[in-house]
Amino acid sequence: MKEFICGLPKVELHLHIEGSLEPELMFELAKRNQVAIPYNTPQEVRDAYEFHNLQSFLDIYYQGANVLIHEQDFFDLTWAYLLRCREDNVLHTEIFFDPQTHTSRGIEFDIVICGIHRALVQAQHELGITSQLIMCFLRHLDEASAFETLEQALPHKDKIIAVGLDSSEQGHPPKKFENVFQKALTEGFLTVAHAGEEGPAKNIDDALALLGTARIDHGVRCVEDEALVGRLIEDKVPLTVCPLSNTKLKVFEDMEQHNVVELLRRGVCVTLNSDDPAYFGGYMNANFLAVANAHPMSKEELAQFTLNAIEASFISESEKLRLQKETLTYLTQ
Repeated sequence: MKEFICGLPKVELHLHIEGSLEPELMFELAKRNQVAIPYNTPQEVRDAYEFHNLQSFLDIYYQGANVLIHEQDFFDLTWAYLLRCREDNVLHTEIFFDPQTHTSRGIEFDIVICGIHRALVQAQHELGITSQLIMCFLRHLDEASAFETLEQALPHKDKIIAVGLDSSEQGHPPKKFENVFQKALTEGFLTVAHAGEEGPAKNIDDALALLGTARIDHGVRCVEDEALVGRLIEDKVPLTVCPLSNTKLKVFEDMEQHNVVELLRRGVCVTLNSDDPAYFGGYMNANFLAVANAHPMSKEELAQFTLNAIEASFISESEKLRLQKETLTYLTQ
């Protein structure tokens, strides 16, 4: 099964590019940019990656982002992730970035997006990996800051497919950002949002109703509301689930308790993703393997995660058909 998973074509829809900052690159950028970090070795950084909830992770996540200053830093960060995509046979990826994490430090929006975008373009040419870029608003900040960020994004509409909502879910419901999401929709952006990770199932309902989201990021607490699960199945609402992240942040105590396979078998359009892989212990192959090791699955079920992700992705119908054909060919060979 490991060999099957490693060769399986994959599509990733829930990846925070800042969360792919490996300790070695963090140290390299800190040295290059003369930024002090409170660790002496990459191993010390890894040892600090013991989290008890979402906030304990976010504290170190934002600290690590301080080494990202120049356009080349954002290129190097993104390129390193794309090389991991090639290793894990990820054919298409839809990447989140958090501009407010950087603009709040005085880094210009254009520096951030141009570095990331340059790597994505190069990866399509050199690695054959296609991609889309999703700009997230930080929900612990106010809506005025999100509106300011949306304005900064408008000159880059050609580079950004959607806007999203991430950071601390507790105490920051979707309602807080209803107006800025409606503005984003009128500007032609698609929308997604983190909901139902640490927050209640109602956040999933509200994200769909108030933010017009095309898919829900995480969404695992949907099972608290059976009517909601029924609607997710009927309306084919995708959930971008992140198994290793969920266990690392204690959303579930262990992978055996995780509900992603149960949701798959009930007909929910669930997908597997790595979230913040540098912090949570694994990229796409590791997430597939962790789920398969905890929940005996058929090859057809594992391939369904990819087929769901293809269907949920923000690519053209012709591209979807191409990826579906490649996946089904692999499954039946």
